[in-house]
Amino acid sequence: MTIAIYNVTTATGNAYISGGNTAITSLTLCNYGAGNVTANLYVVPNGYTADTSTQMLANLSIHSGDTAQIYTFAEKLLLANGDSIQVNATQNTVTSITSYTSI
Repeated sequence: MTIAIYNVTTATGNAYISGGNTAITSLTLCNYGAGNVTANLYVVPNGYTADTSTQMLANLSIHSGDTAQIYTFAEKLLLANGDSIQVNATQNTVTSITSYTSI
């Protein structure tokens, strides 16, 4: 397995881009800041954009010092080449950690 780390900002950005056929084995969002944040997460097929049609989580509240587990090792999210996980938050105090493996 490989790990991708992304510092989430208020602008929607790529937390992970699949470089082939991959399976997401774990995905977390950690709020290391002093205040609560709200995050949005998108699963975006290659050629699409992050919008309401690709939104997986909307307005997810993450308290200060908390971590939200989006995917755990028991579940898998399969991505094709160029598909991406994109995320934004109301503050620049969130880290996304994605664990993935080739399939």
